[in-house]
Amino acid sequence: MSRWPAPPSRCSSPQSAWASKEFTMITISTDNDIYSGLGLTTQESANNSNELGMDDFLNLMITELNHQDPTKPMDNSQLATQISQFSTVSGIQDLNSAFTGLSADLTSGQALQAANLVGHEVLVATNSGWLSNGGSVKGVTELPSSASDLTVRVTDASGALVRELELGSQSAGQINFSWDGYDDRGNYMPEGVYDITAHATVDDAELSPYVYLNAKVDSVNLGGTNGIGLNIQGLGQISLSNVAQIF
Repeated sequence: MSRWPAPPSRCSSPQSAWASKEFTMITISTDNDIYSGLGLTTQESANNSNELGMDDFLNLMITELNHQDPTKPMDNSQLATQISQFSTVSGIQDLNSAFTGLSADLTSGQALQAANLVGHEVLVATNSGWLSNGGSVKGVTELPSSASDLTVRVTDASGALVRELELGSQSAGQINFSWDGYDDRGNYMPEGVYDITAHATVDDAELSPYVYLNAKVDSVNLGGTNGIGLNIQGLGQISLSNVAQIF
């Protein structure tokens, strides 16, 4: 387990045909620059009939080719550049559609996975542990290297120390721990949220290793602004990305 936290009418003069709708050479930089420079729009404003679209461009190009003066042919390099820019826009539209579909598929997959977690316990990257009546709080801390001393401290909502779990010297890696709900005097604590932190001595330096706590999933929220959320018993909502392990 590793460290878990997308046609106009035919005209007699090519100049009048092109003059009816302006087409400007641009330098491609961003999606918005391409759309605005070519007279195209994103979906929100695509219905503006005064702007040049792909069909308009192709029809105007054919009209000019049919009416061009043989002694003054159109600039091939300019035409090629304009066609290339339209092709770029078309490619961007295709990519946007593809990524939109991929995003929808990923979201559906995450929603299905999250729904299957309801009623199960998960290991969450958090320092807040929920103690239910008659229950306990289990968790894992992760040491980057061997520690000469490791202690897990439990404090209440006011910050008062409730219990210290002396785990002694430990090797690098993940160390499991469990708080039975009793304070240092042997009194069982009331149901509620408690802060649980780890403190280690590594090479004479004090460290605060990561803590992951067991928690039960009550329900799933699919409409949050931050993506799919899990409603955890006693703790409220967390992001699905904060889940390190599923039991």
